Amino acid sequence: MREQINIAVLVSGGGTNLQALIDAEKRGCLHSGKITLVISNNSIAYALKRAEENGIHHLTITKKACGGKKEAEEAMLRALEEHHIDLIILAGFLSVLSKDFTSRYERRILNVHPSLIPAFCGEGYYGLRVHEEALRRGVKITGATVHYVNEIADGGEIILQKAVAVEEGDTPERLQKRVMRMAEWQILPKAAELVSAEILKKEKEA
Repeated sequence: MREQINIAVLVSGGGTNLQALIDAEKRGCLHSGKITLVISNNSIAYALKRAEENGIHHLTITKKACGGKKEAEEAMLRALEEHHIDLIILAGFLSVLSKDFTSRYERRILNVHPSLIPAFCGEGYYGLRVHEEALRRGVKITGATVHYVNEIADGGEIILQKAVAVEEGDTPERLQKRVMRMAEWQILPKAAELVSAEILKKEKEA
């Protein structure tokens, strides 16, 4: 019986959440799963360099190169199958996956979102816009959420949440950094371990 599942991380940008997962794996906090593949839809994403530096197989798959979203998703599915991926983690992946894609990995795709869902979420709510909106509305508490992914943007079942206080004089950039440090980087590795362990447990019971 195997001791670890295979994890793929999908990225579009700098890869700070990918780094949090890599660091958690090195510390032994993420031990029921191993990151074996990183896929980016942006050829110049710094996340690819993080993968390279840590000896993780990485690929770039873009809609432009593949000829459309459907073709890009098909290429991703082939890569996931080739690498025997059990769990997919979206770590700043700026593309909403189709129902056809998500239905093949039901309760096997996780996403981290920089707010306490259902606040400031859904289509168009990503990056700094989430924090700009939180400050505009004057909320006193924000945070991050890890949830299962379905075809609705930020619409899947919540796994973990962590609250972060909004401070006097916060800018969107300052708030973004605090939410990353105090919430996203904490709960994403925890959720990855929880779900990985659950997959292994079900395998052993089968």
